[in-house]
Amino acid sequence: MPNIIATGEVEDLIKWEEGFGTHGELFRSQTIKSPVSFTTVNEGNQIVVSFEVSDVDTFFKELESPDTAEAMENDGVKRETVKFFVLDKKMEF
Repeated sequence: MPNIIATGEVEDLIKWEEGFGTHGELFRSQTIKSPVSFTTVNEGNQIVVSFEVSDVDTFFKELESPDTAEAMENDGVKRETVKFFVLDKKMEF
């Protein structure tokens, strides 16, 4: 399954973490598998999130849903700062 890395800025790290943890049903609609890994950085309120998804197309389609927009707004995500990277290749060594 591909992984997707998301980076961005939030208004308040504590508020974001509290809200982020309540979106299990929304994550399932985006084909995200549990657990979700994330880190927060105090400087600039930066976040980095790693999602394992079963369907990349569905993930990106659901990102455009009103439910996702509402969740991001409630959590204080600065949408204009969010970037996604699909990790769909592996290297063996």
